[in-house]
This record gives sequence, structure tokens and C-alpha cells, in this order.
Amino acid sequence: MTSTLIKKHSFDTVFDSQKVYRLILEAISNPTRNVCVNEYANKLYGDFPVFLALAMTLLDNEVSFCVCENRSLSDEIASLTLAKKEGIESADFIFVTGPGAAEKVIENAKSGTPSDPHKSATVFIRNSGEPSFQLTFSGPGIDGRKTVETTGVVRDAVAIRDKQNYEYPQGIDLGFVSDRGVLSVIPRLIRMEVE
Repeated sequence: MTSTLIKKHSFDTVFDSQKVYRLILEAISNPTRNVCVNEYANKLYGDFPVFLALAMTLLDNEVSFCVCENRSLSDEIASLTLAKKEGIESADFIFVTGPGAAEKVIENAKSGTPSDPHKSATVFIRNSGEPSFQLTFSGPGIDGRKTVETTGVVRDAVAIRDKQNYEYPQGIDLGFVSDRGVLSVIPRLIRMEVE
């Protein structure tokens, strides 16, 4: 009798991770540009397959992560990536599934030091809702100023981050992820202009 291996996910940890990584780099290099990782997230199961696709691309046993308000997602990420679970203050990557935790996370996430700015957190926030705000951004990767239509989740998170007044080059990078797999990134040096 032959045994059959049943796979829960069909996400390829080499080829699909490479493709998702390229999309993440495109989003980071072009702040406010939307990229779609849904093709790869659809190969994963659970309540937050887009977060799983990002985690399986970015995490390994040498980095740490924190998932706010979702223990099952935290356990799934730990199982799939072997990354270490940490608290908000020391995690390298933070995944925020509910709107209630965003402020606490942004205020407490590690922002690096002047000599080691890379020792900061990247925060991925679930971006629910429809775009209804015109926001203007400026900074590296944006030619002059760029106005985009976005959600209140993005507006509120960037406003909270900008209030932190990090000393250059410290800060945190913010990624926004919709349930449809759309990802946009607002890197640490991008500022929202208040009208």
C-alpha cells in the first residue's frame, strides 16, 4: 500500500516566494504603488492567506515576528516559517489583522538606532474598507509629490507613525494589505502631507 502525501498549501517556498519577494521590492521601491500578491496567496489557506504569503517570503528561523489579535495566524506562521514569536517591542515583522491594534503597534514597534537603523520593524496592516481619502505623499522614490486615493486605515497609520518623530534614519516601514491581495508600502522616509 502506498502512502499519499497530502499538502495543506500549494505555495512553493522557492519559486512562489521569489515572485512575492519581487512584488514586495516593487512596492517598496515605488511608494504608494499597488501590487497584487493574490495569485500566490490563493495557494494558501486560512483566514489571512495574504499575510501567510508575506510571512513565508520574508520570515525564517533567524528573524522574529508578532501577530496582533490573532493567535491562530501566529501559530500558523510559526509552524510554516520557524521564525521566533516575540512581543511588539522586539519583533522584526509585525502583522496587524484588526484595526484596534495599529496605534499600539506603531507606537511600540522597534525603530532601530542611529547607528543601526536596519534593526527596525516592518509592520503589515490589514487594509480593509474602500478608498475614500485623497492623500499626498513625498519622499524618496516619489517624483515630487504624489496624491493617491486610499483608505482611512492608511491615513490613520501613517499619521500615527509621523507623530513619532523618529531621528533620521530611524523609523518603521508600513505595508498595507487588502483581503484581495493588494499590497502597498509606505517606507520610513515617506511623509504624508497634511492639507
